[in-house]
Amino acid sequence: MSWILLTNDDGPASPALMPFARALRAVGEVRAVAPDRERSWSSKAITRHDPLRVAQSERSGVTVVTVSGYPADAVHVGAAYFDEPPDLVVSGINLGYNFSSVGALASGTIGAAFEARALGMPGVAFSAEGRGDWLQWYERAASPDSAPVWERLAGLCAALLADILAADLPGDVINVNVPWEAGPDTPRRLAPLAPVSYGQLHQRNPDGTFSHRYRADRGAMLAAAGCDTAVSLGREIAVTPILLPASPPITDAHRAALESPSSIPAPGTGK
Repeated sequence: MSWILLTNDDGPASPALMPFARALRAVGEVRAVAPDRERSWSSKAITRHDPLRVAQSERSGVTVVTVSGYPADAVHVGAAYFDEPPDLVVSGINLGYNFSSVGALASGTIGAAFEARALGMPGVAFSAEGRGDWLQWYERAASPDSAPVWERLAGLCAALLADILAADLPGDVINVNVPWEAGPDTPRRLAPLAPVSYGQLHQRNPDGTFSHRYRADRGAMLAAAGCDTAVSLGREIAVTPILLPASPPITDAHRAALESPSSIPAPGTGK
C-alpha cells in the first residue's frame, strides 16, 4: 500500500482527526486531506465554479492539507495533490452516527467514501456516537476532555479497518458505526442500511426564515431489526457494505406499459 488518504466532514479541528491519523499508521502511511471547516450534511457535493484553496501543514508528523470545499473535493484534491494517488480513502471518525438509507445519502463522511469509489479507490467511512441527548453528548465529544476516548476509538477503528480490508467484503464502500464506549470486545455485526427517514429537517423561525433542526425519531429506527440503526443503537458495532446507486430489474410488463416503440434493442436482448 502506497498511502492512505484520511478525510472527514468535521474539518481539521475535529478532535478525532489526529488520533485517527496516528492510529492508522499501523495500517499504512497516512496523509490527511480535509475541508477547512465543518461540512456536515454535504453528501458528495462538488465545488463547481469557485477555485479551491489549499494549505499544507505538519501535525504530529502527519501531512495535513486543508481544502476550501467539501469532503468529496478533498478526495479529488488529495488524489491529485501528491506525486501519486492514495490506495485507500478513509473518512472519519465522524462526531455522530451516520446510518440508514437516507443518512448514507446526506452524510459528508460517507460522501467522501463514495467519491473515492467513483475515482476507482476503495473507501471506508467511520462514525461514532454516545448515549443520551445528542447535543449534550456532542458538546462532550468535541471538548478537549474527550481526547482519551478519541485515542481509544481511533485505535479500535484502525484495527477494524485492517480486518475489513482482509475480509474483502462486497460492496462499493464500507460504512462503520461505532458506539462511544466500544472496546475490543464490543460485538461486530454486518448489517444492511435501515430503510428509514430522518423526517422534516428545516423548521420555521419566528422571523419567517427556516433553520436546520435535526430531530430523528430513533425509536422508530429501532424497529428496523437487524439493520444498521438497530445494531448501532443497541450499542454494537455496525459494519455496512453499500452499493453505488443501481437500477432495479425492469420487466417486459414495465416496458410494455411505458416505452414507445424503438429501434434500439433493450439491454441484454441482442435484438
